[in-house]
Amino acid sequence: MPAVTVENPLTLPRVAAPAEARQRPVLAVTTAPSGFEGEGFPVRRAFAGIDYKHLDPFIMMDQMGEVEYAPGEPKGTPWHPHRGFETVTYIIDGIFDHQDSQGGGGTITNGDTQWMTAGSGLLHIEAPPESLVMSGGLFHGLQLWVNLPAKDKMMAPRYQDIRGGSVQLLTTPDGGALLRVIAGELDGHQGPGITHTPITMIHATLAPGAEITLPWREDFNGLAYVLAGRGTVGTERRPVQVGQTAVFGDGGALTVRADEKQDSHTPELEVVLLGGAPIREPMAHYGPFVMNTRKELQQAFEDFQKGRLGTIPAVHGMSEGGL
Repeated sequence: MPAVTVENPLTLPRVAAPAEARQRPVLAVTTAPSGFEGEGFPVRRAFAGIDYKHLDPFIMMDQMGEVEYAPGEPKGTPWHPHRGFETVTYIIDGIFDHQDSQGGGGTITNGDTQWMTAGSGLLHIEAPPESLVMSGGLFHGLQLWVNLPAKDKMMAPRYQDIRGGSVQLLTTPDGGALLRVIAGELDGHQGPGITHTPITMIHATLAPGAEITLPWREDFNGLAYVLAGRGTVGTERRPVQVGQTAVFGDGGALTVRADEKQDSHTPELEVVLLGGAPIREPMAHYGPFVMNTRKELQQAFEDFQKGRLGTIPAVHGMSEGGL
């Protein structure tokens, strides 16, 4: 059960696409392969196999968990560099500490989002706190990478800590869905995340049998990733289930529907909806760096190796249990 919820969605503002809006067709449904990240926490690679022209300005997204850790099992990532893009870490259930080489950082938990603009570059670490390592527990989240246009790639790094209580909550006309607007805008309702590249990021929970048809900016792309449950996408009702991404074509509205019957351990359909204005610039991506040219990538590696992206603090505030 996602941490940010409401008892009665009908108390919230309601959103629906206008009747004349042109529905976006479903171009493809892909299945995310599973793997491991950092020091061994399980992930699904949500965008694997999708042509970048359908993803731009998004680069990659990992679903972290959902996993119930035993005591001593929780893992994080070691110190690592970033340059040229933004990381968006959304914790649905659980807790994560983060810290960088410039002294920034903090703790995000149930429903919080940590938005890090790497810009010109820094070193970064993410790990569960010692208390979670000791106790074990549920962990479930997402990390999304959002590209920066060339003019912003070398901007000064910055953080936004978006608390779960600050997201914009909306519903559909029948109250069958809870829409959490983390960033961007939906039908005039603004999420708290401040973005350099215009995007919309929504976490939607649909009750069994519920359907959402949302207005969607025609200049944005459209993606739907299933975190849990089963349903269909588009007016053609293409089946989707946990770990699958639907790629939408052009139009002014998109539709997602939850199946009438869900599994007992996932009683509702959980979907992340993403849209953004394509940057349409050359992209050179290797490991933790996303630049425009191979030469810029080489410079990023050289800067990292020479310590220009910062150094790991001799004493830092992260729990050693997560390293």
